[in-house]
Amino acid sequence: MRFDDPEKIEDVLQNFLEKFPQKRKLKQGMVLSKWEEVVGIRIASEAENLHFEGNKLVIHVKNPSWRHEIHSNRFSIAKKLNAKVKGKVIHDIIIRS
Repeated sequence: MRFDDPEKIEDVLQNFLEKFPQKRKLKQGMVLSKWEEVVGIRIASEAENLHFEGNKLVIHVKNPSWRHEIHSNRFSIAKKLNAKVKGKVIHDIIIRS
């Protein structure tokens, strides 16, 4: 009798996500849940009303100086968030004040 090696749970979940009909929405939700972890508590506390408009993450900030700070780091933030969810979910970040 032969037993195959068990699959890693990570691989099973990844395969499930690839076939999941609402994959894009699920990954967008995962991005939003990772926001504070990626940008830190200070920036996360200045941002509000995070949402997606298509493939763009839209962020509203309370203070215009934080708008500039986040805007200048938006490509790095997008890259880190995309890496966390293992996919190109964010194509750009729009910051509004």
